[in-house]
Amino acid sequence: MNGSSQSLLMAASLAAGLFLVGCGGDSSSHADGHSEGSHGHSAKYGGKLVELGRHEANLEFVFVPAEGRLTAYALDAHAENFVRLPIEGITAQVTVNGAEQTLVLRPMGNSATGEKPGDTSQFQGTSDGLKSATRIEVLVKELPFRSKQFRDIRTTLP
Repeated sequence: MNGSSQSLLMAASLAAGLFLVGCGGDSSSHADGHSEGSHGHSAKYGGKLVELGRHEANLEFVFVPAEGRLTAYALDAHAENFVRLPIEGITAQVTVNGAEQTLVLRPMGNSATGEKPGDTSQFQGTSDGLKSATRIEVLVKELPFRSKQFRDIRTTLP
């Protein structure tokens, strides 16, 4: 092998290693295999990404305390593309200062993307009980996502 071939092989190996570091390793793994942090992917809306499965999909949670609003966006494995879910909503158990409440995140339409309730990637709910919160814990017990069923999706916001 000549010097340029060795250099090319070394560069290819380095690039592959960097890719694996960028998309590998989970943090805070849960029983169903999902993890928080989504290992290096960026949240589209500045929220918090929660990985579903083993690098299968993501939910991005955005919490706006002043409005008592919680929004969840369904995203692909790299948190780049929206994934439309044909569901009536996402039921979340939200805990604020030790008090638990049920919050249903309803499907939201978006004329720019052509999404409409029942065929959308955006789900949103509001509660006056969230307006004073500085920190909330969120649990989604079940979420049908494409052909899978994810369970016990947890995160703490912000």
